[in-house]
Amino acid sequence: MTNTELILNMLAEASAKDISYAVNPENFEQNKQVAQQGGEVAHTARVALEQRTGQKVVSELSAKQLRIGKKKA
Repeated sequence: MTNTELILNMLAEASAKDISYAVNPENFEQNKQVAQQGGEVAHTARVALEQRTGQKVVSELSAKQLRIGKKKA
């Protein structure tokens, strides 16, 4: 994962938390909807960034692969 991917993941989690506080879900289905809404916030940010840079944000590398690559350098 790249730093941008990690940031987008944190944005999704923080957004879901804030939405959860605002709507106070009472069951699993409502919690699932909150999680999806948090993901939509991050998705919107990702799409906007990709449009502005003309580059894909999501990589095929995992965090472990990136860490191993840095050790070799």
